Amino acid sequence: MNYQEQLTPWVVYQLLPDLQRQVVIRFRRRNDADSYLKVLKQTRPKGEFMIAFETLNKEAAASIG
Repeated sequence: MNYQEQLTPWVVYQLLPDLQRQVVIRFRRRNDADSYLKVLKQTRPKGEFMIAFETLNKEAAASIG
């Protein structure tokens, strides 16, 4: 996870077949992610989306520095 991704932990994912997911966009605040998700669901009603909070785990942090 790079520095920019650490600054934007709220992630909107598009859910794909076979339990796959694709990052649509990242946000700093949950409220912004919720608002974007609402617009996505209105413009793409057949798409499946979810919001997740991504953090840097301790093992990854130890390997970085």
